[in-house]
Order: sequence, then C-alpha cells, then structure tokens
Amino acid sequence: MLLLFLLLFISFSQAIERDTITPAQPLTGNETLISSDGKFALGFFKPVNSNNSYVGLWYNKISERTIVWVANRKDPVTTSTGTLSISNNGSLLITDQNSTVVWSSGVANVTNPVAQLLNTGNLVVREDEGNDGNYAWQGFDYPTDTLIAGMKVGVDFVKGLNRTMTAWTSDSDPSPSQYYVTMDIHGDPELVLCAGSKKVYRTGPWNGYRYSGIPGTLTYAGFNFSFINNKQEITYSFNTNLSVLSKLTVNQSGIVQRSLWVEGSGIWNVIWYAPMDQCDNIEPCGPFAACNPNNSPVCDCIQGFTPKSPEKWFYRDASDGCVRKTQLDCKNGTDGFLVIPYTKLADTSNATVDTSLSLDECRTHCLKNCTCTAYAPADVRNGGSGCITWTNELRDIRVFTNSAYGQELYVRLAAADLGTATLQYFLSTICR
Repeated sequence: MLLLFLLLFISFSQAIERDTITPAQPLTGNETLISSDGKFALGFFKPVNSNNSYVGLWYNKISERTIVWVANRKDPVTTSTGTLSISNNGSLLITDQNSTVVWSSGVANVTNPVAQLLNTGNLVVREDEGNDGNYAWQGFDYPTDTLIAGMKVGVDFVKGLNRTMTAWTSDSDPSPSQYYVTMDIHGDPELVLCAGSKKVYRTGPWNGYRYSGIPGTLTYAGFNFSFINNKQEITYSFNTNLSVLSKLTVNQSGIVQRSLWVEGSGIWNVIWYAPMDQCDNIEPCGPFAACNPNNSPVCDCIQGFTPKSPEKWFYRDASDGCVRKTQLDCKNGTDGFLVIPYTKLADTSNATVDTSLSLDECRTHCLKNCTCTAYAPADVRNGGSGCITWTNELRDIRVFTNSAYGQELYVRLAAADLGTATLQYFLSTICR
C-alpha cells in the first residue's frame, strides 16, 4: 500500500509540474505549466477586479504573483473556464468553455508539435523529437509590457518583427494602452518611449557600454547588457546572474522602470525610472540649447549661441531654442569645435553613423562638410571610435554633472565664439 501511495504521489506530482503541452494534453482550468527549474509558471489568471481570463507568465518562486507576459491580452476568455491547446499543425489556441477560439498564435507548420515553457520563461513551439533551439514560434517574439532576462526589444529584419513593450490599459485590463517602448532605428538607433505617435522620452544612442542617457547602468552589479546592431537585427536585451531577479516595465502612467526583487522584503524595488525629471522629456529647451536639471532655469544656450526669442526666454519659454551668434566660415577653414562633456547626445534620428572612422578622422570628416554641425564618437570605449555626425539643428541635448555619465559632444563653432564664456542669459537680463 505504501509503495502504491508513493507511485501515485509521484505520478500526480509529475502531472501537475509539467512544462509541455501536446495535442493530446492541453492546459485547462487551474492547471499550470512549470519550467523544469521551477522558476516560471504559465497558466490562466484573472487580473484584479476583472472576470476575464488570460494566459499569462509569472515567476513561480516569489511571493508576489508578477505577470510578465500575456498571450491573449486583446482577446480575453469571458466564460468561466478556458483551455490552452496546440493543434496538429503547431498552432497554439485559447478557447472558452464553448470551444470557441478566442486567440491563436498562427500556423507553425510543425509535424509533431509540442509547446514547452523553457527555463528562461519563453513559451515555444517546436518539434517533439528534440530541442535544438529552432522554434517554429516563441512568446519572446511578442513582449507585453515587461522585458525579462533573455527577452529582446527591437527589430528583427530576418523574421520581420518589431518587438515592442506596450503598457497595460489598467491593472484590470492587459490590453495595449497608448504607451509603448520601441527601437528607433533611424540614424544611430536608440530606445524611445511613445504616447501614441508622440515621443515622450529617449534613451540616447548606445555608446559601447550603455545608452548615453541612462547614466546609472554602470553601477548595476550582476547584469550583462547587450545591444546588437547589424543587418539581421537591431535589438537590446539583458541578462543577470542567478542571484539577481530584474525586470524592465512600461506602465499605464507612461513610466519606464527597472525593478529588482528583494526576497527578504518581498517587494519589487524600483532602481531606475524615466522620465525622471524635466530634462528627460523630449526637447524641453529647443534646438542648440542644453538642459541641466541641476540648474535654475534648466535651459541654457550652448556656448556661441543666443536665444532665438529673447522675450519668450525671459519668461522661461525656451521652446524656440537658440541661434548662432556668428555664422560658420567653412570656406576659409577657421571653424573649430566646442567640447560639451557628460551629455546625452542630441537626437540622432537624422544623424549619420560611420563606424569605420577613428575619432580624429571623424573631426576631419565633419570639418570638410560645410553642413556638419557636430560630431561624436559612436563608441566611447578605448578612447573613442566610430563617427556620428549631425548636419541639422542639435535637438534634445541633456548634460550631466558627473564625469562618469553621458559622453562628449563636439559642436561646431565659428572661431570668434570658441573662446567666449558660457552664456548666462537669464542672469544678465534679470540684473539689468
């Protein structure tokens, strides 16, 4: 009898803690898939104050159920129960209690399909014969509002995918809201937070170590950040060591935040968020002006420039930005460069990038082009390499006060303006 009990217990445990779905064994009711290492769980859940059901992914071993991915975020199950199954052609299906299909992953064309929850949290569809890493479909290709370790945000040119993070509409409704994080692949690529068609925040371009507008990244212990920019993909991702549990989320208030799980306290601790201050917002100071949140007022014209609309500037409206004091003299070759340290580089969506040039070659290249207004290294490692050049207005410049933050921006000026002191327009105007 004891042996029979043990066999039944083992059989029951294996039935509960499975990580796969087959055409003959769907996921129904209160069943869950558990990754083989026990880290992730996947099953049906109901958001707070909602009667709708969704298939979601959450961390299995932490006290607070944290949903990090939703399959059918726009297509809930409105009946009392639902089923997640896989068809003979490899299509994942979510059906209600009336067997009506409410969501489908699409045909995967797999001969002997199986869906498996991997230890990374990725739900994949593959051939049953083996797991060689070639997946016919994977949930990581369709992020919800959260980026977890190993998941990518950005563009996959081979698959034709643009992986974005889109906030829930509310705590009770995971359908997409107006806020989303996407990769702007124009010029020098960077991540941007959008509200509909409007840019709200941008990270600045990747400089070899980090995004130039996220200064605290280098202080993170246990993280490995990855930025890939080639013909196959332009993506960002991160990984952590086993002792660190972290997630990057965009919420319905339009805030992007990175959190760490604190086991002893049982809470998610937010260690970074954006927009963080006035200077994180897109272009608070207009063209050829820099924003420094430690100054009052926060906007100041770059050396060699003066407010375009002095009256507006006096009333703290810097939206028109600044214009040159002295026009450039490209013909006679007398122009030079002002070095602005510790910056989140100006908007690079219309900039040109040449990774083959050295920093000295970049300077020469800019001087030879009479329309070039500034340059910067594309990679700050080992003294700087690669070349970013601007041929239009410099917009959305932010400066930091810490030498470990941001990077150097070289702004082209006429010789007459290279030796002048930094403009303090507000002070001189008020004192008169």
